[in-house]
Amino acid sequence: MKKIYNAFCKIEELICSVTFIALVAAVFLSAILRGLGVSVSWNIDVALLLLAWTSFLGADCAFRAGQLIGIDIVTRKFEPKTQNIVEIFVLLAILFLLAFIIIYGIKLVQNDWGRQYGALPISFSWAVLSLPVASFSMSISAILKIKSRIDELKKLKKAAV
Repeated sequence: MKKIYNAFCKIEELICSVTFIALVAAVFLSAILRGLGVSVSWNIDVALLLLAWTSFLGADCAFRAGQLIGIDIVTRKFEPKTQNIVEIFVLLAILFLLAFIIIYGIKLVQNDWGRQYGALPISFSWAVLSLPVASFSMSISAILKIKSRIDELKKLKKAAV
């Protein structure tokens, strides 16, 4: 199971990297073409689509690596056991919000399926789909973090005995 998750993480990081490079290339190409007097209306739509996928998948990569903003000015003074318990509660709250985002994100994808994405001949739902997909991925990361904190609590309990 761990090999599958690690492969999933590497694929997600690869997709995030490729979409970021494509995003930069699309914006750069748009700027060059605009400088030459050529208007390409679809280029900005492609850039926005890539931005949605890059930012949301990148958020999961950052969350998994513990690189999202956290304020620990209060909790760092707590004992390790209390820190783990507080982190579990925070992760449970995050998991609840992610479930909410997944449910309503899927509904939004369904509602937007008939809507065209600007100048592109695709549905706007392809951009909106990045939100529930990344939220599902973040949910997996949150569940694994909760499991890790529970394992840490067990270790602390054994060490105290």
